[in-house]
Amino acid sequence: MKTHTSTNFADPVSHGVQVVKVEPDRAGQRVDNFLAGRLKGVPRSLVYRILRTGQVRINGRRAKPDTRLEAGDEVRIPPVRTAQRDDPALPASGQLRRIEQAILHEDREFLVLDKPSGIASHGGSGVSFGAIELLRAARPKDTLELVHRLDRDTSGVLVLARKRTALTALQEQIRQGLASKHYLTLLQGDLPKPRITVREALRKSVLQGGERMVRVDAEGKPSVSHLTQLERYTDACLCEVAIETGRTHQIRVHCAHIGRPVAGDEKYGERAFNQRMRGAGLKRLFLHAARFEFEIGERRYAFSSPLPQDLRQVLDHLQRKLGQDGPIRK
Repeated sequence: MKTHTSTNFADPVSHGVQVVKVEPDRAGQRVDNFLAGRLKGVPRSLVYRILRTGQVRINGRRAKPDTRLEAGDEVRIPPVRTAQRDDPALPASGQLRRIEQAILHEDREFLVLDKPSGIASHGGSGVSFGAIELLRAARPKDTLELVHRLDRDTSGVLVLARKRTALTALQEQIRQGLASKHYLTLLQGDLPKPRITVREALRKSVLQGGERMVRVDAEGKPSVSHLTQLERYTDACLCEVAIETGRTHQIRVHCAHIGRPVAGDEKYGERAFNQRMRGAGLKRLFLHAARFEFEIGERRYAFSSPLPQDLRQVLDHLQRKLGQDGPIRK
């Protein structure tokens, strides 16, 4: 069997097995992200397939997607065909233009995206191209890594790192609760008080059909959400949510837990409420990542994204209906 040994992260994929030595600046990185960055042009679904089938090994042992690498590790990568220019697996030019137009900011450390709803943060689970794959295809010479994730149907600020040092620095800020993330969401009813805090641990689970769900569980991971009501409508309220933790589906599950599900949430929401909101013009999950602020060293970063037009139109409809219905009384 042909084996190629390399320490260059940007090397193209060869036709034979590769054994790649992990450099110090890659220490702590998940192996799935390491492979996704290295195997340019390869759908993330294929990356997970070669991991799931045991074809990727670290120091001779099978690797799981969330395995963290250490400097000096030897990663065995099987032969993987990369997409060629005429390969239909490449993203369409329209997708690349759309993702380029969604860039809010870029500098030497970070690239910030105003992610449209409907685009996943990364590929996998039937999605060939998420935001990270599209940006890597549009910027093949850049090294880009996701700092955090947004649900596919959530729009707004998504931060990617252009340097490994920037990635680890910001992720450490997030782990310590020093980064500030604020969302706008439309909830059923109104809050019992203008400001409330939800402190409920969350645990991931997988249903028999393979669907991933998150539920409140005292033995889960600590999760904290701060809700502030901004506007009230006939049977809904616009809220700002600041999260101290960034668990999967955190806002959606916390809001559903207190009886105020997010409008348009088909997984955790309330069917009749969703139907009424569709009547107001809502066609997707009403959850938008509006602001992301953090400090690294002496530099402060603050990125914001205005509420998209489709969500503003829903609020305009609710405001007009409120005027027709008359003032709300408790």
